[in-house]
Amino acid sequence: MPDQALRGENPSRPPRASLRTSVVWEVLKDAIDRRAQATGSSVLDVLDTGGGSGAFAVPLAQLGHRVTVVDPSPNALFALERRAAEAGVAERVRGVQGDVHGLFDVVERDAYDVVLCHGVLEYVDDPAEGVRNAVDALRPGGELSLLAAGLGGAVLARALAGHFTEAHRALTDPAGRWGEGDAVPRRFTAEQLTGLAEGAGTEPGAVHGVRVFADLVPGVLVDTQPGALDALLSLEAAAAELPAFHSVATQLHVLARKPG
Repeated sequence: MPDQALRGENPSRPPRASLRTSVVWEVLKDAIDRRAQATGSSVLDVLDTGGGSGAFAVPLAQLGHRVTVVDPSPNALFALERRAAEAGVAERVRGVQGDVHGLFDVVERDAYDVVLCHGVLEYVDDPAEGVRNAVDALRPGGELSLLAAGLGGAVLARALAGHFTEAHRALTDPAGRWGEGDAVPRRFTAEQLTGLAEGAGTEPGAVHGVRVFADLVPGVLVDTQPGALDALLSLEAAAAELPAFHSVATQLHVLARKPG
């Protein structure tokens, strides 16, 4: 997750108008708007597990919601506190140290309208338990946002870099790792991520591929060509919902609803 400080960010735009967050932000904002309409309340309770320094939490607080961030890193929580204060939303953002496996040591069950679980499942010992805990934190009818590393994107990236053996290993490894030097412990297909959501008792909805092209395009091209960033953002948004591109996305996003 991106950790750069948000200064003067317009909450109707992505947290950092960037290729890393734009697709997820738009999908998440639509889901939150639907939940607010369903509950009749303009202020929702949001839980961000592994939310770090608040790349999503602070913009959500800027929209008027109450956000609790659970993260194991004291440094990240300190950065969150500073970022929220700079954005003028400190009273709506709460940071607590913990992780998704011990979630109910620090937060209550059935207490949140929306739960974010972004960049967490790759690193926990038991992803299924992590998703179950995230769902148990939701109120009936609440929305779950899952974001995790995609298998296909890693395979494609290693192959295009000329590391064919590593690409093949990632393709055949049960965890989707390309070697001992791989910093990501686990990757997922869209079917696996949707299956985790279903196994936890939710009703999966939209699946989006995130960073389908962004990690393959030379940064100098985006930085120097007029209008290139906006055009690439538009292309990412158009491809995100198409199943054909899920298999090559760097990350996968699944939105699911808890029955009730």
